[in-house]
Amino acid sequence: MINAVIVDDEPKAIQGLSWELTNFSKDIKIVKTFTDPETALEFLKTNTPDCLFLDIQMPTMDGFQFLEKLTNKNFAVIITTAYDEYAIKALKHEAIDYLLKPVDSDDLSSTIKKVKKFNSRLANANTIENLLAKFNANPASKKVTLNADGKIIFLNTEEILFVESDGNYSTIFLDNNQKLVVTKKLKDINTILPEVSFFRIHNSFIVNLNRIKEYLKSEGYVVMDSQHKIPVARQRKSSFLEKL
Repeated sequence: MINAVIVDDEPKAIQGLSWELTNFSKDIKIVKTFTDPETALEFLKTNTPDCLFLDIQMPTMDGFQFLEKLTNKNFAVIITTAYDEYAIKALKHEAIDYLLKPVDSDDLSSTIKKVKKFNSRLANANTIENLLAKFNANPASKKVTLNADGKIIFLNTEEILFVESDGNYSTIFLDNNQKLVVTKKLKDINTILPEVSFFRIHNSFIVNLNRIKEYLKSEGYVVMDSQHKIPVARQRKSSFLEKL
């Protein structure tokens, strides 16, 4: 069963799309509809449907602004609009498809196939992440695993010099002068690295305590084996000194 949510400021548009979806397939269930984008955002913070049908032209908040504010994106997004000039922009905002109003049954059929394919890929990705989490939770292991560039990478913790945050990405600096960029926030990387040898020294950095060469107290940074200089946050200074 595909659980769908519809966000559109026009009640008639919601009724029309709901009718199309439920009459198109018995596998589709409309779990919630919203005419107010803010209320929809609150609902989606704690609820994850299989797909979201989102109108672009809404008076208080357009569809693209809605997507910018959306914190939970673990579902397929389909843009609905009466104007095809939004198509490219929709796809750039990570929508899997767009539907022109009034909705054509052939287009809807194609969209539903994309939703099923998206959910299948997401399920596989979640399975992999769960397996990696179990591996990384093993205290006896000296390796950590990461999903990057379509590959599962096994790293010896001794190889890692430090990790730097870049928003939703993190860059792992290795002792062979290589860098590894992964789509994980620094806080998530921090949970899989062993506490005994790694410390989040700054909001933007985790360091391998065994690879610190110098700590310059007066200047407020450490020098790694690689000669990289990493700042020590003031509020983390005392905790850092306790770890040394």
